[in-house]
Amino acid sequence: MLVKTVGVSEAEAVRPEEAAARECGPEPGHAGWFWGDPSDGPPADAPLHVLLLAASRIMGAFYAGTLAQAGLRISPAGLGVLRVLLAGDGLKSGDVAARGWSSPGTLTSVVNTLVREGYVERRSDAGDRRVVRLFVTGKGRRICEEYYALAGPHWRDAFDFVDPADEPVIRKFFIDMIGHFSELTRKERGK
Repeated sequence: MLVKTVGVSEAEAVRPEEAAARECGPEPGHAGWFWGDPSDGPPADAPLHVLLLAASRIMGAFYAGTLAQAGLRISPAGLGVLRVLLAGDGLKSGDVAARGWSSPGTLTSVVNTLVREGYVERRSDAGDRRVVRLFVTGKGRRICEEYYALAGPHWRDAFDFVDPADEPVIRKFFIDMIGHFSELTRKERGK
């Protein structure tokens, strides 16, 4: 079956899977910037989701770099779990996964590393011994404080290109996007 839109000839029509592939990735001839070629910047008409995926990848690399520069032995995922626990110490693993937008399996692996490094401890719930809760240790709190003290200036400098007049619009876009994708994720997970 071909997907044909108004004003498109039969020769220009595409199969549904080809149409979906075109929507998910960069246009032919513009793949370099999407896959990390620094000499080929994003085209002005790149789809928003493709730009966001590329921006997320490069920001993830920057985030990991700030951790390495700070000389701290923790992954970005580990620091993310600590941030969730600092906001709600004593949560169950499933709650940490939900608040951190991660899968329970991924969270287990990250928490195992955090426990081994002494940043988090598991404790049985006093009311129900079958329930295990996660708590940040003093060492975990210190590594978060160290990271924010060392990396804060790097993050401020990273966003100094944003025109202050544009910041409210950008902030609203991100807040709306976080809310929208949080809802999509909840629906996808059946919650």
